[in-house]
Amino acid sequence: MIDITLKRLLSCVGFLLLQILLLNNIKFLGFITPYLYVYFILLLPSSVSKEMTLVWGFLLGLVLDIFCDTLGCNAFATTFVAFLKPYFQNFFGPKDDFDDMTPSIDRFGFNMFVQYVAYLVLIHHLTFFLIEAFTFSVFWFALLKAVCCSVFTLLLIFCFEYFKARRR
Repeated sequence: MIDITLKRLLSCVGFLLLQILLLNNIKFLGFITPYLYVYFILLLPSSVSKEMTLVWGFLLGLVLDIFCDTLGCNAFATTFVAFLKPYFQNFFGPKDDFDDMTPSIDRFGFNMFVQYVAYLVLIHHLTFFLIEAFTFSVFWFALLKAVCCSVFTLLLIFCFEYFKARRR
């Protein structure tokens, strides 16, 4: 139990460091930044309780807010995705052997995994950018930014999945 928690904590710290030190400095076309840290929440196994998933999501977002000066936008968006994650995992995931399943292309199948990740990443990004703008008058720009950043984030997620599959 402690070994698994320590492994998750190190993984979380790794995603945080990658996001803060490297990915936040990428501004493709001036406004497209990958937000790979949300992948940590999407990878939490189904054995992690809903409450702990919310705690992981909130703490991950809070630390990013502290380092990125985003005033709670990351905490809200990441907690919202953590709240939705079990429902999407039940809908897109395999219907058998759901006790301790970690989402992956192998477990979900390619099409279902793409949908699972794409919906949650897009929801996260749209929530983040609308809260960051704090007005619906820039809805279309926020939507464009969310879609573009989601595509970039999804490319990175699939690169990670590809290298995880090759490692096995």
